[in-house]
Amino acid sequence: MFDFTSDFWPWFITVPVVVGLFSMVVLIMWMSKKPKDGSSMDGKPLDHKWDETLVELNNPMPSWWVNMFIITLVFAAIYLALYPGLGSWKGLLGWTQAGQYESELKKADDTYGPIYAEYLKQDADTLGNNDEARKTGHRLFSTYCAICHGSDARGSRGFPNLADTDWLYGGSPEAIKASITHGRNGAMPAWEQILGKEGVFNVTEYVLSLSGRKVNQTAARLGQDKFKQLCVSCHAVDGTGNQALGAPNLADKVWLYGGSQRAVIESISAGRGGRMPKHEGFLDEAKIHLLTAYVYNLSTGDKE
Repeated sequence: MFDFTSDFWPWFITVPVVVGLFSMVVLIMWMSKKPKDGSSMDGKPLDHKWDETLVELNNPMPSWWVNMFIITLVFAAIYLALYPGLGSWKGLLGWTQAGQYESELKKADDTYGPIYAEYLKQDADTLGNNDEARKTGHRLFSTYCAICHGSDARGSRGFPNLADTDWLYGGSPEAIKASITHGRNGAMPAWEQILGKEGVFNVTEYVLSLSGRKVNQTAARLGQDKFKQLCVSCHAVDGTGNQALGAPNLADKVWLYGGSQRAVIESISAGRGGRMPKHEGFLDEAKIHLLTAYVYNLSTGDKE
């Protein structure tokens, strides 16, 4: 499949390639042509001198060198005839990157499919005690998840730690599988226009007090009233959150975007938006199941 946006671009590629190959052939023929009188200039000086001491001699290139050059041109011509390389030309063999990819996937599925099928029959706890399953799960995690959650699964700012017991959407195998399969979209609305800067500060002080931090008590009392008006529908009256909504627990010491006063003010003022992409259709059911088991066992003490 080619995605050229104009008929100009295939010709823009094809013409220079063909002209270039043809020019190389002409150049070789011209350089290999002998004088009409049958004489040879080999080794004779040319009219090129430097400092009256250095003289250029008309020595031909070694025949093996010329032959290698000819071979490369013949190879290039055959390759461009068989494979795509001339604009929208598909090649005589009909090879495509997509076809090659699908072929490799099929080969891998034929080899590893039965193994994943066996893993699919086992629950998360059983797979957690299977060394081979855990190693395979770790490789899947390193390939598809580590770029966001880190190679050790401990996350980073804005990306949850998967190796602890704090879960935004639940830490059961079913909840984890749902997160991997369908993805998650978290949204924390911005409150600065409603609360104002002073109101944001007051709510921040109250939120920090929920986890036992030393705060401005006067501001925290004022912030508590606003919290009850605006925040309890997601974070609950006691600030312990709601996994059904992905609203984090504000009464512990785990902070997704940072627990400093400045970071919490930023979260309340500007809001937050987190997205976990879905893997359904990208990973098959067996791989998602094994990945679920690996992540689940990270937080239950079975760490590699």
